[in-house]
Amino acid sequence: MIAIIDYGMGNLHSVSKAVERLGREAVVTSDPALILTADGAILPGVGAFGDAMANLRDTGLIDVVKAYAVTGKPLLGICLGMQLLFTESEEHGIHQGLDLLPGRVVRFQGDYKVPHMGWNELAFKQESPLFDGVRPGHVYFVHSYHALPENESDLLAVTDYHQPVTAIVGRGSLYGMQFHPEKSGELGMALLRKFADLTVRNPQA
Repeated sequence: MIAIIDYGMGNLHSVSKAVERLGREAVVTSDPALILTADGAILPGVGAFGDAMANLRDTGLIDVVKAYAVTGKPLLGICLGMQLLFTESEEHGIHQGLDLLPGRVVRFQGDYKVPHMGWNELAFKQESPLFDGVRPGHVYFVHSYHALPENESDLLAVTDYHQPVTAIVGRGSLYGMQFHPEKSGELGMALLRKFADLTVRNPQA
């Protein structure tokens, strides 16, 4: 079972339906016991960083997510959920994140359109179980802030939007995708399937 963590901010329905289309059981939940016993967990997110952290704090889920991250079971942050994995964000002031990955989330700066919205091509930076048998292509982004990981080893894939932009991060069984895999066609679903496969002992091809 894959737990879709419900803290009041996120595209919960579309993510859970995408997981179900892969033939996996998905449960939208804020129950700590259910989250901690899940085979995998997804932290979605839409909205502002500070509000998301406040919701996680108010629902008592900060410690739950951190506890899950050290179990060694796969955890995936999507869009804002990926940004929450980092140390801090400068969105509407400085806000502390989950600090599971060292780095900062900053606003796009430049004479170009913000938010970054639309289909952009991924470039894989290093090997990852998420990429086995998967060819890079275009995925769908919607964001005004982007992550700057401190450790290059945590950066798995980038895209280009007037600069290299963090698209996928990973360390051990912890992953994050800045784009929306559930809205990114065949490639997005292929990457989501690879994550889902990590949650079972005998992955499906």
